Amino acid sequence: MFTGIIETLGKVSSIEAIGGNLDITIESSLTSELKIDQSVAHNGVCLTVVSLTDTTYTVTAIAETLNKTNLGRLKTNDSVNLERAMILGSRLDGHIVQGHVDQTGECTSVREDNGSWIFSFTYDAATGNPTIEKGSITIDGTSLTVVNSEKNSFDVAIIPFTYEHTRFNTYKVGTIVNLEFDVIGKYVAKLISLR
Repeated sequence: MFTGIIETLGKVSSIEAIGGNLDITIESSLTSELKIDQSVAHNGVCLTVVSLTDTTYTVTAIAETLNKTNLGRLKTNDSVNLERAMILGSRLDGHIVQGHVDQTGECTSVREDNGSWIFSFTYDAATGNPTIEKGSITIDGTSLTVVNSEKNSFDVAIIPFTYEHTRFNTYKVGTIVNLEFDVIGKYVAKLISLR
């Protein structure tokens, strides 16, 4: 489990295809604090550390993950939002995030708004994933609040700190992002669909 509060940005140092999987090696200031078998969210995707060096660690993304996320689009030197698993008993600053990406979305607009930014995204609503005004959404692992919720689109407002310390400062129209919808909203939508 995660909170959606990004700890730091990592940098992709190498990507190796092994069958239908990708071994992704990341340079990060968190590396010295990690251990093998530990879970780390990468752009919101929970992956397991499989090897370590002094300055890098490697995770494996399987075909299922690559099909449902933007990780298969990563290139060497790309930045990645990173968050280690939450610690029980500490403050939950974001919202409950599982690290299980539901689908990808596409950035359709970036506009400055009096010192902040408004980002617009579309997604395939046929999957049944809901957004609601003032509800939670996770974009590339970042816990955010939805504004202007529509059937297949929504906006988020980004403060300068988030813009500077996450991948949001690299987004432009056409950027593909990972979306994890609010877990409570997903359960409610599922229960309603079963009636």
